Amino acid sequence: MYEKDGSQSRPWTRAASEDGAFAPARHKIAAIGDRDSITGLAALGLEIFPVEEAVEAARLLKSLAGGGYAVIYITEALAAQIPEEIGRYRYARIPAVILIPGLRGNTGAGLRNISISVEKAVGSDIIS
Repeated sequence: MYEKDGSQSRPWTRAASEDGAFAPARHKIAAIGDRDSITGLAALGLEIFPVEEAVEAARLLKSLAGGGYAVIYITEALAAQIPEEIGRYRYARIPAVILIPGLRGNTGAGLRNISISVEKAVGSDIIS
C-alpha cells in the first residue's frame, strides 16, 4: 500500500490517534553497553546509552522499557551482570531485549536466548 505522498504504509504498525485517524506507530530502538561496543550503532539510527556499571544498566533498562522503546539491544557482558532485570522482559511484547556481542568477545548468550525462543515458538530446535 502506498500513501498519497508516495511513502509505503505498514497497516500492521498503524495505531488510531485521538481523532480516530490512523498513523504509523513510532517506536524507538536503543543500545546499552560499553561505549566502544555500541558507538557504531548510532550510525544506524539507534539511540546509544554507554554504561559500565550493573546498577546503572538495570536502572536504565527499566527506564527505557517504560519510555517507548520497542527494541533494546544490550551487550552480552553487561546483560550477564543484570540477569534478573533482563528476565523481567523475557515474555513482554514490548520491549524486545536482545543480547548482542561486544567488542570484548562473544559469550554465546545471545544465540542461546534466540535458540530457546525459537524452540518454544516452533516446538523444535531448528537453529542448532
